[in-house]
Amino acid sequence: FRFKWFKRSLTNAFSRMISRPLLILSASRVPLHSVRHMGTAMSAMSHVAFADAAIQFACFTVAAALQTEKFYDISASVTYILCILISRRQGVRSSRSSVNSTLVILWALRLGSFLLWRVLHDGGDSRFAKAKTKPLTFFIFWAIQALWIFITALPVYLANTPRKAASEQDLEDGTNESVRDTPIGWRDVIGWSLWCIGFVVQFTADVQKRIFAADPRNQGRWINVGLWRLAQHPNYFGEMCMWWGIFLSCSASLRNWELLTVLSPCFVTFLLLRVSGVPILRRTGLKRWGHLPEYQEYIKKTPLLLPLPRPGSK
Repeated sequence: FRFKWFKRSLTNAFSRMISRPLLILSASRVPLHSVRHMGTAMSAMSHVAFADAAIQFACFTVAAALQTEKFYDISASVTYILCILISRRQGVRSSRSSVNSTLVILWALRLGSFLLWRVLHDGGDSRFAKAKTKPLTFFIFWAIQALWIFITALPVYLANTPRKAASEQDLEDGTNESVRDTPIGWRDVIGWSLWCIGFVVQFTADVQKRIFAADPRNQGRWINVGLWRLAQHPNYFGEMCMWWGIFLSCSASLRNWELLTVLSPCFVTFLLLRVSGVPILRRTGLKRWGHLPEYQEYIKKTPLLLPLPRPGSK
């Protein structure tokens, strides 16, 4: 009973915390009926956020006690899937909702299983070599991951929820504004195509990198074969394509303030380009191979993200 009361209190508090700023913003920019409908979506989002935070905190507690990072990435995949399923419980069963939910689950299963295999094969993750022995620092990693899980799939979570609670009068009149089942259109086609391109590019880049690293002849070298010959970070390009594609499709069923969920692909792009992706790898690469003229030429002439053949390339 106490746990249920605590969950309900925390959920309500979180709902109020995230809804009030958006209500102020929306009240001046969108129609009044859109503002009234925000409560339903925010309540549903608070359930997703609570599940996300609870799962990640529970996993952190176990990981900190064991001082291990081996299930850090796979826990994210499991959390993504559970959050998608929780958002699906809200009642929206449109074709678009089903497809986008499936795409997120496929992405989570593929990437999570790959990262789990990698950490087990390598015996650990160098990112956590020192952090896992420092509970507070280790907790920050898990907190950031919880935020990442919530923000990146936010368009799908929201598109899986009704715009408002349907009243009996709405159902009788056939004017239920909670329904999001708008016809499949050009945004879905382009978005899903973009997701497929991103998925194939990321999967191919990951496989090529593992094969390259497994060859003893490549020990101490940077990868510059396959897609990596055409771009420095093709896997990040694939990641960005998938989340921009998902948002583009979801945007067809989002309205007014809901389009603020463009934060999702922007957040992924910013994080990979400016925070935890490219900058870290660039510093590491320069530290290991920056003295080599061949590496300097690779950095100078190879596109950062887009893996397209260049004129004169073999």
